[in-house]
Amino acid sequence: MSEERIASSSGPVKRHMGLKASRALGNTAIYALLICISVIWLIPFVCILLQSFRVESTWQVGYVIPQQWGLDNYKNLFQTDFPRWYVNTFIAALFTAVLQTIIVLCMSYTLSRFRFKMRKPLMSFMLILGMFPGMLTMIILYRVLKDLGMTQANSVPGLILVYVASSGMGYYVSKGFFDTIPKSLDEAARVDGATRFQVLKKIILPLSKPIVIYTVLTAFMGPWGDFVFARYIAFGSSAGSNVAVGLYNWLNKDQIATRYTMFCAGGVLVAVPVTVLFMCLQKYYVEGVTGGAVKG
Repeated sequence: MSEERIASSSGPVKRHMGLKASRALGNTAIYALLICISVIWLIPFVCILLQSFRVESTWQVGYVIPQQWGLDNYKNLFQTDFPRWYVNTFIAALFTAVLQTIIVLCMSYTLSRFRFKMRKPLMSFMLILGMFPGMLTMIILYRVLKDLGMTQANSVPGLILVYVASSGMGYYVSKGFFDTIPKSLDEAARVDGATRFQVLKKIILPLSKPIVIYTVLTAFMGPWGDFVFARYIAFGSSAGSNVAVGLYNWLNKDQIATRYTMFCAGGVLVAVPVTVLFMCLQKYYVEGVTGGAVKG
C-alpha cells in the first residue's frame, strides 16, 4: 500500500521537474538567439568604432583592427565643417523637442479630458492623415520654405518649422497615458479653484513623468537622425547641413579616400550623446510606451 502511495505521489513531481527542465531549455534557446542577434547587430558599430582610431591610412582597407592607433581623426574633425553641422543638428533637435513636447502634451490632455463636438471625428481625421507618407509633401514644402528664405544656408529654421508643424497628430501614446490617470483628481482640483492649466501643470504632468520623457526623447531623436528631408532642404549647402547630410557627402568618390576614417569618427561622436541619453532614461521610456498602450 505504501509503495502505491509513493508511486502516485512521484508522478506530479516528475511532471513538475519535466516542465521546469523544458522551460529552462526554452529560455536557454531564446537567450542564445538574442545573443547571436545582438552580436550581429553590434558588429557594424564595433567596426566603425575601430576604424575611427585608425591613423596609418585614411581610406577603406581590408582589415578591421587598426595597425596604428590614435585620435588624429577626431582632432581633424574640428578643422572641417563638422562642428557647424553638429550645432545645426543640436539646435534643430533641441527646439523641436521643446516645442513638439508642449504641443503633443497639450493636444493629448485636451483630447483625454475634454468632451466637445467633433472630438472623435477630429481624432479619426488626424489618424487617417498621419497614414500618408511625408514624402508626398516634400515638393510643396520646399517651395514654401524657399519663398520664406528657409532653405540652403538658412535651412535650420525651416527644418524646425516642418518638424513642429504636424506634431499635434502624434497624440496617440500620450493620450493613452493620460486616460489612465483618474479624472477624480481633476475634479477635486477644480473644486478647490484650480484652472485647467494648473491642473495640467501641478497634477497631471508630475504624475506623467514617463510619458513626458518618452515624448521628449522621440521628439529629439527624430531631427537628430533625419537625412532625407534635411538633405532636400539644405540642397548642397554645407552651412545649412546637419551631421547626417554632411557626413554622407564625405562618402562620394572625390572625398572618401581622404575622409573615410573621419567619417567613422564623426559617426561615433553623433551616436554617443543619444546613446547615453537613451540609456539613462530607458526606464521612463519603456514605462511611457507601455503606459500609453493601456487605453486609446
